[in-house]
Amino acid sequence: MMRILFWIGLIVLVIAAIRSKIRGKLREMTPPPGHPGYPGAGPQAAPTRELGATVECAHCHVYFPESEAVTANGRAYCSPEHVNLPPA
Repeated sequence: MMRILFWIGLIVLVIAAIRSKIRGKLREMTPPPGHPGYPGAGPQAAPTRELGATVECAHCHVYFPESEAVTANGRAYCSPEHVNLPPA
């Protein structure tokens, strides 16, 4: 009976040591509170990038930032190649 209790106790100690080691590794990998990658940080903690206005290409109808637009004949195009193509 004592042998069985000894082995059960040894197995419980080994399992507890393994779980403790795994928890320690997870704690090292988790970012600190307040960091944008913290699990409970929420969407307001992540830095946001302000995007400018978007325009639609007269040929392929793809929306892209207005700062990248190529304008010709009063229309906006996404690339110089589309300027030479007829509007769709």
